[in-house]
Amino acid sequence: MTVLSSYVRGNWHTPDGDGAAVYDAVTGDEIARLSTAGIDMAAVLDYGRQVGGPALRALTFHQRAALLKALASYLREHREELYALSARTGATKGDSMFDVDGGFGVLFSYASKGRRELPSGTVLLDGPTEPLGKGGTFLGQHIWTPLRGVAVQINAFNFPVWGPLEKFAPAFLAGVPSVVKPASPTAYVTHRLVELIVASGLLPAGSIQLITGRAGDLLDHLTEQDLVGFTGSASTARKLRTHPAIVAAGVRFTGEADSLNCSILGPDAVPGTPEFDLFVKSLTTEMTVKAGQKCTAIRRAIVPESLLDAVGEAASARLAKVVVGNPADPSVRMGALAGLEQREDVRRSLKALLDVSTVVFGDPDHVDVVGADTDRGAFMSPILLRATSDRAEPHEVEAFGPISTLIGYSSLEDAIALAARGKGSLVGSLITHDPAVAREVVLGLAPWHGRLLVLDRDDAGESTGHGSPLPALVHGGPGRAGGGEEMGGLRGVQHHMQRTAVQASPDMLTAVTGRWTTGAHRIQTGTHPFRKSLAQLQIGDTVVAGPRTVTIEDIDHFADFTGDTFYAHTDEQAAAANPFFDGRVAHGYLVVSFAAGLFVDPAPGPVLANYGLDNLRFLTPTYPGDELTVTLTAKAITPRDGDYGEVRWDADLTKQDGTSVAKYDVLTMVAKQWPLPTEPEGTTP
Repeated sequence: MTVLSSYVRGNWHTPDGDGAAVYDAVTGDEIARLSTAGIDMAAVLDYGRQVGGPALRALTFHQRAALLKALASYLREHREELYALSARTGATKGDSMFDVDGGFGVLFSYASKGRRELPSGTVLLDGPTEPLGKGGTFLGQHIWTPLRGVAVQINAFNFPVWGPLEKFAPAFLAGVPSVVKPASPTAYVTHRLVELIVASGLLPAGSIQLITGRAGDLLDHLTEQDLVGFTGSASTARKLRTHPAIVAAGVRFTGEADSLNCSILGPDAVPGTPEFDLFVKSLTTEMTVKAGQKCTAIRRAIVPESLLDAVGEAASARLAKVVVGNPADPSVRMGALAGLEQREDVRRSLKALLDVSTVVFGDPDHVDVVGADTDRGAFMSPILLRATSDRAEPHEVEAFGPISTLIGYSSLEDAIALAARGKGSLVGSLITHDPAVAREVVLGLAPWHGRLLVLDRDDAGESTGHGSPLPALVHGGPGRAGGGEEMGGLRGVQHHMQRTAVQASPDMLTAVTGRWTTGAHRIQTGTHPFRKSLAQLQIGDTVVAGPRTVTIEDIDHFADFTGDTFYAHTDEQAAAANPFFDGRVAHGYLVVSFAAGLFVDPAPGPVLANYGLDNLRFLTPTYPGDELTVTLTAKAITPRDGDYGEVRWDADLTKQDGTSVAKYDVLTMVAKQWPLPTEPEGTTP
C-alpha cells in the first residue's frame, strides 16, 4: 500500500513505516497511508523563509498574478483526474466540480485582481498621503509589504482542492510562501494536486510545501513573521489559537470554524411565490451537495410559524427524489460522507438534536443506496428535522452532514434573535421580495455573519447560491465561525502583509513607493513625455504648458456648443449672488479641456489613448481673463499584457497667481516601444 510522500525543502520525502490508513468513502477500501516520520518541521519552515520568500518577493505583483493564471490553466487540463480521485471521497461529479473547478476559479480570480488592482511593483499603497507639516515637505504614507515568514495552512477534509487553493492564492500573490497541511481523510486528493503543481514547473522554489500526515511539532517553530490559516472544528480552532508559540510570537491566526448557518424565509414568501420555491430548493440543495459536508451549509431553516408545515412538505417532496449511492452511478445525486468516522460523528450530533426535534424526512439509521455496500460505505439519508422546543441544541450542535432543522419564528425581530443564537456564522441567507424586510433583516443579522445572501426572483438567475464562497468577497465569520477572514479579494492578500506608516519627504516617499508623490522633484528633459515609450518614460517626467487666457467668448461658446447653460456660466447677476462665485465663471469641463489642449502632443506617438480621469476636483473658480497653466507629471507606470501599458499622470491646473484650479489624474495607454512592432507578413492584428 502506498505511503503518501510529503513535498518539503524542494524534494519529495517518503517516510519510513506504515503510517495511518486512509479509506475510500464509497467502498471502504484502503487507499493509502499517511506519515510525516523523519520530517524536520523547523527546517521546513526555514526553507520557506530562506528560499521561497526571497524568490516570491523578487517578483512583482503582476508577475505573481501571471503565474497564478498559468497554474490555473495547467491544472484545469488535469481536472478529470482530480474528479476521479474526488469520487473516492464520496463526492458526486457535481460535488467534485464545486471543489475542483471552484479551486481553479480562485486562482483565476486572484490572477485577474492582481493584474487589474495591484501595481506592477512590489509595494502596495494604502490610501493617500497624509500631510504632516504645513509646507508639504513632511508627509506620511501607509504601505503594505509582504511578511518575511511562511503561511501555514491547515485545511479541512471536505474540500481537498478548493480549500488549499483558496488559502494559497492570496498568500502567493502577496509574496508569502505556503506550507499546506491537508486533513487526513482526503489528503490523497490534495497530494495529487500538489504533485501537479510541482510538475508544472511554474512556481519558484519554496513557494509551496506539503505535509501529508500529522503536523508534529510544526507550530512550535513559528515566528512573529509567520501566519496560520485553519479550517475545521471550533474546538480545534480554540486549541490552535492558544498554542504557546502562536500566543508568544503574536502569530497571525485565521480560523474558519464550523457554524450553525441559517436561511430565513421572509413572511411574504408564501406558497405559490417564486421566493417560496427558491427557499425550498436552496435548503434541499445545501443539505445534499457534498452530503451536507460544507461549512457554509444551511443548518437552521428559520421560517414563519404559519409556514412550517408547508415548507416541511415541499422540502420532503424534493428530498424524496434524491438518489443516494456510489457517485459512479449517473442517477446518484448524493454520495457518501468522507468516511465512516465522519458518519459516526454526524450520528452522535444528530442524537442530541433528536432530543429536541421530530423527524420530518429521512431515517437516521437507514438509507437505500445505489451501487454500493451500506456496511462499507459512509452513506446516510438526508435528515430534515423540526424543532419542538426552544432548547439551545439546534443553535449549538452542528451535525456536519445532510441535516437541517426547521425552526419557526413569530416576527422579524424573533427571526433575527434566533439567527443570533448561533453566536456567529460564516453565511446566512434571506429569501424575500420585500425591500423593507430585506433591510430590517440584513442590518439585524450583519453583526453575526461574514456574508449574507438576499435571494429573490430578480437575482436568482445569476446567484451562485447560499453556500458558495466567492474569492472577491470575505469568507469567514465572527464568533463561533472563527473570527477570521479568508479570501476577501485584496483583503486576503493584505492579510499576508504588514501595513507600515512611512514618514518622509516627498522625494523619499517617491523612492520608497515607486510612485510620484506631490512635492517631489520633477524631471524636465526637453523632450515631451508624450514622445517617450513606456521603456523610456520615468516616474517624475513632466511637461509644463501654458498659459492660456480664458475669455468670455470661450465661456459663451462652450455653453452654446454643449448645451450647459447653467446660470453660473451665463448670468452675471445670478452668478454673483451665488456664495461661491464673484460673477460668471468658466465651466469646469471647459478648463479641463483647455488643459488637455495645452499638454497634448498632437502628432502620432507612443501615447495611444486617453481612457479616463480619476479624482477630479475643481478647487478655485476660473473667471474671464484668468490665465491657465498645466503641469503634467508621470505618476505611476504599469505595464500590461501586449504592446502597451498604463501611465497615470498627475495634472495640476493653476492660474496666474499659482492657485490650483483643478487637480486630477489622467490615465493613458502608452506603447512599450515606438514605433509599434510591425505584424509579420500574412498575419492579422
